Amino acid sequence: MKKFMVALLVLLVAVQWPFVRTEARQIDYKSPEFRAVASQFACTCGCGQDHFECDPNTCNLTKEFKKDLSDMMGKGMNKDQIRDYYVKIYGEEILTAPEKSGFSLAAWILPFAVLAAAAVGIFFIIRKWVKKKRDIETLSEPSGDEDGVESEILSSIIDEERKKYL
Repeated sequence: MKKFMVALLVLLVAVQWPFVRTEARQIDYKSPEFRAVASQFACTCGCGQDHFECDPNTCNLTKEFKKDLSDMMGKGMNKDQIRDYYVKIYGEEILTAPEKSGFSLAAWILPFAVLAAAAVGIFFIIRKWVKKKRDIETLSEPSGDEDGVESEILSSIIDEERKKYL
């Protein structure tokens, strides 16, 4: 009979356990836990900040958002669950940082890669122009031997012309 009572008590607790109501805990808006959750979402008021940094005195959107985050955290939802919830509603645009996979990562990295490739291309083009200019300058400058020969020819022509008229 004693075993039956213990089994009945265990069964009763197991059945009642999901229906036991737990009080939601209060979350401090300045806590590191709240900061980690709120800073992953961009505020949509146009301030360009995340919801942790956005000023609740001037933005009604962040007041409501922070209240919702606090309620979710009080119910026991973790950072990833809250993130997934809001990404399902608003899409990835609400995130302050892209997902670390797929097209999102490519969309954030590709502009920087294109800029780097353009900078390298411009560097090589300018280098080629400078080298071409140096080559042209060295071709137009006579060397020491040629300069002497030309000056000799010119001086002999000048001497001949002087002899004709003087």
